[in-house]
Amino acid sequence: MEQPNKQPEESPELKKVIGVFGGSNILIGIMIGSGIFYIGSYVLQRAGMSMGLALLAWLIGGLVTLLGSLCFAELGAMNPATGGIYVYLSDAYSPVVGYMFNFQSMIIGGPGSIAAIAIALPLALKSLIPMNSFMVKTSAIVLIIIFTLINYLGVDTGEWVQNLFNVLKVLPLILIIVLGLFWGHYTPNLSLVPHTGTGSTSPVGFIQMVAFAVIASLWAYEGWTNLNAVAGEMKNPQRNLPRALILSVGFTTVVYVLFNLAIYRALPFGQISRSIQHNQLYLGTAVAQSFLGQFGTILVAVAMVLAMISSLNGMILAFARYYYAAAKDHLLWKSFAHVNSKYRTPDFSLFIQMLISIALVLTRELDELTSLVVFSGAIFNLLSVLAVPVMRRRQPDAPRPYKVWAYPWTVIIATIAFLIILGNNFIDDPVTSILGLVVPAIGAMVYWGFRKYYHADAE
Repeated sequence: MEQPNKQPEESPELKKVIGVFGGSNILIGIMIGSGIFYIGSYVLQRAGMSMGLALLAWLIGGLVTLLGSLCFAELGAMNPATGGIYVYLSDAYSPVVGYMFNFQSMIIGGPGSIAAIAIALPLALKSLIPMNSFMVKTSAIVLIIIFTLINYLGVDTGEWVQNLFNVLKVLPLILIIVLGLFWGHYTPNLSLVPHTGTGSTSPVGFIQMVAFAVIASLWAYEGWTNLNAVAGEMKNPQRNLPRALILSVGFTTVVYVLFNLAIYRALPFGQISRSIQHNQLYLGTAVAQSFLGQFGTILVAVAMVLAMISSLNGMILAFARYYYAAAKDHLLWKSFAHVNSKYRTPDFSLFIQMLISIALVLTRELDELTSLVVFSGAIFNLLSVLAVPVMRRRQPDAPRPYKVWAYPWTVIIATIAFLIILGNNFIDDPVTSILGLVVPAIGAMVYWGFRKYYHADAE
């Protein structure tokens, strides 16, 4: 077994090429995936079929995500190193906590998200191109290989691909929004009163209903933490990281709200209600069909594919940096910290990530992957938000180029939101939630094993 020795000083470093626009596109690409086309149905259903409450849930979800991103902006500007949450948790609590996050990201979070979106992409095309399970999984593996190679060729290459697909996917979304808002024939009822017979109208029941709807919307915002993983490759990260976080979350929130409002303008409430009852959740497709016929169906399919491609590319780019950061701290074999001298990318980390992702494609289904990723990620998002007050107390005089707005309320609200997510997931799927706790616990044992091995070698 190769020993975790230090990197030689002449080892090439990662390139600092990502600006505000590129950083924003990485996050927008990850957040706006296929979920924009169907999660709105879940939000509306959980909001008691009240269009006003559903839009409010989308706004609250965007606000909660923004509050979390502001916390990450302070931490990232304070320590703009490659590795993101891994670095912040190590500084705020202990290196073992940072490594527990890194381990779950290497085994579950990163490869699991990559595998899930790679499987979802061919599944979205099954209505146009008949595919069996073997073809779906083969296509997923090919996609993972292709976009790993793209990101191996340089972070600027991966960023360029991200920018291109983001622009291409946003155009059909904007078309649907414009068609619905300006040519829609219906005036939606935007009152905050739940539809008759959908649940309790007591104050407690109302709050629970809104919270349940917000949780669904937060699934669509998932991925907002990943820009910090490439902070070490950003130009002037102290300034550009906070700007990119705020810009990307703000843009995504506006798109989600307007997209769903366009649906309410374009389709009658009765049709929306019947579609959801019959599990026909892709309401955006219905909007495109109503205006553009069969071309609308094709347009939405293309938009979904572009959305998922940009999400897949952004994940592959960001998640490999966690392996790299751990190896730089001698908590993985030094090969994981290797940087390609020509392309200046963490090549070994990228290819190991690719292999784990392919293994998950072969052994897991889509629903198993997504539920596991959501719960395990929320644990460490919560700890990262709480790292802001911890670091302010521990290092009160440290330079902070950016500080969280409305502190400490920002941290308090974000903390409550993540606790709700964790509680809801644990109740709905306790087995998967327990597995999401077991993997980081194994990571702690791996951490102490590497520490013991490294120090024994040093002696």
